[in-house]
Amino acid sequence: MKLWRNLSVSVAVAILAISLAFPALADDIGRDYSKGDTFGKILQRKSLNVGISIFEPWVMKDQNGEYIGFEIDVAKRLASDMGVQVNFVETDWDTIIPDLIANKFDIIICGMNMTPERILKVNFSDPYEFNSMSIVANKDVKTGKMTRADYNNANVGLPHLSALEDFNSPKIRIGVRRGTTAEDAVKNYTPKAKAVVFENEATSIQALLNGEVSCLMLSQPLPKMLAEKYPKKLYLALPSGFAREPSGFVVRKGDHDFLTYLNNWIRICDSNGWLKTRYHYWFKSSPWKLR
Repeated sequence: MKLWRNLSVSVAVAILAISLAFPALADDIGRDYSKGDTFGKILQRKSLNVGISIFEPWVMKDQNGEYIGFEIDVAKRLASDMGVQVNFVETDWDTIIPDLIANKFDIIICGMNMTPERILKVNFSDPYEFNSMSIVANKDVKTGKMTRADYNNANVGLPHLSALEDFNSPKIRIGVRRGTTAEDAVKNYTPKAKAVVFENEATSIQALLNGEVSCLMLSQPLPKMLAEKYPKKLYLALPSGFAREPSGFVVRKGDHDFLTYLNNWIRICDSNGWLKTRYHYWFKSSPWKLR
């Protein structure tokens, strides 16, 4: 009996010592995940609220008005693996980070590229895709108040501009979407060109077709898709692209449990080939265009 009492005291002292030495571990033991943190709230209410903005082919709507796209597949798979329902909350791209911070949704899943400015405000997961930038241009040589002579002087022997430095001219008007990394890319790669900022994707595309801008700087594969969709008016100026950019899930500062889950989820879905398969379907093939 005395031996058992001494043993019990020793175990209690050992547990106390571990708790003092590792307070974070002590907090985790018996933590109630239904209160406070985003990850726990998602599991408690059985739903994942996802912030999105229309970016073809990351996020789109089909003929029935249903959301489709690479990031939609990712969000649905993530929610399914968490055992919860998924709810999509569409918002403007230039306010999507403030909306996340304001708790209008739990996570951004929309192909958002990592930048130092964004990382100051929110946390990114490990990257699960890499995007390159490219340029789709109007075939009309008069677009952007440029004459044929201007084009020929910029790139002798070619009917259209076909190198990144060809677009670095004050006569070139490059359309970009507000809040995207393309805004910075214009400043860094074509500082002499005139940047024309648009609030949404549809408006910028229409401006290009109307000849209001010389070209659009966008993440691939959209430039390629636009050139294929409007072959009489547009062409892909930079097929190989430039500026490899990582993108990942975006969550609020302090959501460490959620971020840990997301990073491990990415590792699993990358190692089993699921992410690669869905990426190929949306970015390298075209059957989805019939939906």
